[in-house]
Amino acid sequence: MTDAKQAPAMPDRLSVDPHSPHHDTAVFEHEIGIRLNDKERFDVEEYCISEGWVKVPAGRALDRKGRPLMIKLKGKVEAFYR
Repeated sequence: MTDAKQAPAMPDRLSVDPHSPHHDTAVFEHEIGIRLNDKERFDVEEYCISEGWVKVPAGRALDRKGRPLMIKLKGKVEAFYR
Protein backbone atom coordinates (compact mmCIF):
# COMPACT_ATOMS: atom_id res chain seq x y z
CA MET A 1 0.00 0.00 0.00
CA THR A 2 2.99 2.35 0.22
CA ASP A 3 3.13 2.41 -3.61
CA ALA A 4 -0.26 4.11 -3.76
CA LYS A 5 1.08 7.06 -1.74
CA GLN A 6 3.99 7.50 -4.15
CA ALA A 7 1.80 7.13 -7.23
CA PRO A 8 0.71 10.25 -9.13
CA ALA A 9 -2.86 11.44 -8.89
CA MET A 10 -5.26 9.50 -11.10
CA PRO A 11 -6.05 11.64 -14.19
CA ASP A 12 -9.58 12.42 -15.34
CA ARG A 13 -8.86 10.91 -18.76
CA LEU A 14 -6.32 8.19 -19.52
CA SER A 15 -5.44 6.11 -22.57
CA VAL A 16 -3.38 2.94 -22.97
CA ASP A 17 -2.28 3.98 -26.49
CA PRO A 18 1.20 5.62 -26.29
CA HIS A 19 0.39 7.80 -29.33
CA SER A 20 -2.60 9.37 -27.59
CA PRO A 21 -2.26 12.81 -25.93
CA HIS A 22 -4.01 11.30 -22.88
CA HIS A 23 -1.33 8.65 -22.28
CA ASP A 24 0.64 9.09 -19.02
CA THR A 25 3.54 6.66 -18.49
CA ALA A 26 3.94 7.61 -14.81
CA VAL A 27 0.46 6.24 -14.05
CA PHE A 28 1.14 2.95 -15.86
CA GLU A 29 4.16 2.25 -13.65
CA HIS A 30 1.58 1.22 -11.03
CA GLU A 31 -1.22 -1.31 -11.38
CA ILE A 32 -4.56 0.42 -11.94
CA GLY A 33 -8.16 -0.77 -12.01
CA ILE A 34 -11.30 0.57 -13.67
CA ARG A 35 -14.89 0.10 -12.51
CA LEU A 36 -17.85 0.82 -14.79
CA ASN A 37 -21.22 0.82 -13.02
CA ASP A 38 -19.65 -0.87 -9.96
CA LYS A 39 -18.24 -3.79 -12.01
CA GLU A 40 -14.51 -4.09 -12.54
CA ARG A 41 -13.42 -4.15 -16.19
CA PHE A 42 -10.13 -5.57 -17.42
CA ASP A 43 -10.38 -4.67 -21.13
CA VAL A 44 -10.54 -0.84 -20.92
CA GLU A 45 -8.36 1.00 -23.46
CA GLU A 46 -9.36 4.56 -22.53
CA TYR A 47 -11.61 6.21 -19.96
CA CYS A 48 -12.96 9.61 -18.95
CA ILE A 49 -14.35 10.00 -15.44
CA SER A 50 -15.98 13.44 -15.87
CA GLU A 51 -17.85 12.44 -19.06
CA GLY A 52 -18.64 8.95 -17.74
CA TRP A 53 -17.41 6.61 -20.50
CA VAL A 54 -14.86 3.91 -21.26
CA LYS A 55 -13.63 2.56 -24.60
CA VAL A 56 -13.32 -1.20 -24.97
CA PRO A 57 -12.52 -3.44 -27.98
CA ALA A 58 -15.53 -4.44 -30.09
CA GLY A 59 -14.95 -8.17 -30.34
CA ARG A 60 -12.30 -9.31 -32.80
CA ALA A 61 -12.93 -6.60 -35.40
CA LEU A 62 -9.90 -4.57 -36.56
CA ASP A 63 -9.63 -1.19 -38.23
CA ARG A 64 -7.62 -0.60 -41.40
CA LYS A 65 -4.43 -0.04 -39.39
CA GLY A 66 -4.76 -3.40 -37.62
CA ARG A 67 -5.86 -2.02 -34.25
CA PRO A 68 -9.04 -3.25 -32.54
CA LEU A 69 -12.24 -1.30 -33.18
CA MET A 70 -13.42 0.47 -30.03
CA ILE A 71 -16.91 0.97 -28.66
CA LYS A 72 -17.82 3.53 -26.03
CA LEU A 73 -19.73 2.34 -22.96
CA LYS A 74 -21.33 4.97 -20.73
CA GLY A 75 -21.99 4.90 -17.00
CA LYS A 76 -20.37 5.64 -13.65
CA VAL A 77 -16.58 5.34 -14.06
CA GLU A 78 -14.13 4.90 -11.17
CA ALA A 79 -10.35 4.60 -11.53
CA PHE A 80 -8.15 3.37 -8.68
CA TYR A 81 -4.71 2.00 -7.84
CA ARG A 82 -4.60 -1.63 -6.77
